[in-house]
Amino acid sequence: MRIAVLSDIHGNLEALNEVLADLDRRGVDRTISLGDNVGYGPEPEAVVRTLRERDIPSVMGNHEWALGRPENLDWFNPTAREALVRTEALMSEASLSFCRSLPASLTLEGCRFVHGIPPDDVITYLFQADAVDLERTLTAMEEETCFVGHTHELLLVELGTRGIEVERLGEGRRALEGEGCRLINAGSVGQPRDGDNRAKYVIWDTEPRVLEVRFVSYDIRRTAEGIVAAGIPEIYADRLW
Repeated sequence: MRIAVLSDIHGNLEALNEVLADLDRRGVDRTISLGDNVGYGPEPEAVVRTLRERDIPSVMGNHEWALGRPENLDWFNPTAREALVRTEALMSEASLSFCRSLPASLTLEGCRFVHGIPPDDVITYLFQADAVDLERTLTAMEEETCFVGHTHELLLVELGTRGIEVERLGEGRRALEGEGCRLINAGSVGQPRDGDNRAKYVIWDTEPRVLEVRFVSYDIRRTAEGIVAAGIPEIYADRLW
């Protein structure tokens, strides 16, 4: 089975549409989102509707975790809180209810999908876990492969005979061999922070165990202008470049 894994779309409909067109051409069997479908970007309502129309399941990200829950907003810095308040105002009650009801994790084809850290942590970043934490996490995993988001970066974390190994992922295909457990940090569709402004997602081919990292161009200027027009802090438009 070929599974497309999207993460951190962040209300960026332009990037999402280009990614969906790309994965349609690649012939995937399933698509899953790792959460943070909203926040920062100008079209959260359209992004949520698109995911629902395409029957793309999603786990909860920290931005969904905060919607309609004022007590959770303190977790965010002031600028992100401002963006979240504006995001909520741009969404219908149906879409807000959908976001608030997302599960903390999903499993499919022997893989786990979670926004932060497995098994079901929504808010902890992968970089906050040291080697001891990562080894403990991977040892406890019931699944061989877990996909995570949240950092907006592309990383492979493996537990092998020499302990924890961390590798940055680039564009292209690679076979993942060996019997150890692994975490795959799937990058970001809508707000990449890895030095390349193209939208990122991955395709996991479960039978040959091949991972393909896709970089997809989209109209950044249109999204950036939309962020400003929507009344979202301009820093999130600047970050797209």
